Amino acid sequence: MTKIKKYLHTDLGHSTPDKITVRGRDLPSEILGHLNLGDMAFLELTGRMPTPQESVTFNAIVVTLVEHGITPSALVARLTYAGAPEALQAAVGAGLCGLGSVFVGSTEGAARMLSEAIPAGTEPTRPLADMARDIVADYRARKQIVPGLGHPLHKPIDPRTPRLFEIAAENGFSGHYVALIQAVQDEAERVSGKSLPVNATGAIGAIATELGLPWRIVRGLGVMARAIGLVGHILEESQDPMGIEIWQRVEKEAGGPRQD
Repeated sequence: MTKIKKYLHTDLGHSTPDKITVRGRDLPSEILGHLNLGDMAFLELTGRMPTPQESVTFNAIVVTLVEHGITPSALVARLTYAGAPEALQAAVGAGLCGLGSVFVGSTEGAARMLSEAIPAGTEPTRPLADMARDIVADYRARKQIVPGLGHPLHKPIDPRTPRLFEIAAENGFSGHYVALIQAVQDEAERVSGKSLPVNATGAIGAIATELGLPWRIVRGLGVMARAIGLVGHILEESQDPMGIEIWQRVEKEAGGPRQD
């Protein structure tokens, strides 16, 4: 029996000798000079142009994730570049590999938590406070951190969060998901007795879900944004390097006697 081959097709982009089409639009005449980088990302992900309100909101959440100082991902990128300065892309790739459940990728965890509580296109079936109580109880029973809450540096509040929520509200994207993650914060603080404010990744997870983005792609927003930041770190590393200094100092300290 002859196996039927899968028909291969993409709606994303196609090129001919004299034409480049992206999401059904002519790249030179319909996109270049018309879309900024965030709007282009929105088109690529959704297949349509963003409304002005979607543009402002989407650009805000991706800009938030571009730069956050000498984080582990930035360190990895700089150290990789120190060892392989001929491969900028490898240094960026190395930094991106660390975007997981602790750094940046927690946007996905927050978006998944909210999407599973209120599936896309539906309304809450119970009071949000009751849903939040169940969510927090579930994470505590599994001894897992509730994604999107708390921050090791930004205390008592993540300064990015109020502004993100403000932008979302101004543009009509402050609905059930934003309200639910705020209810989750209240419940988590109640049962733990600790201050656990919604952090930037929690806010982004909620707002991305308000925008209708599937939770499986939300980490990708951080990947695309942080890639820009890592290129900036590598440029700085090439001009004012710290990678070799970090390596030598860590080697000296790590190789000496324990201080505890």
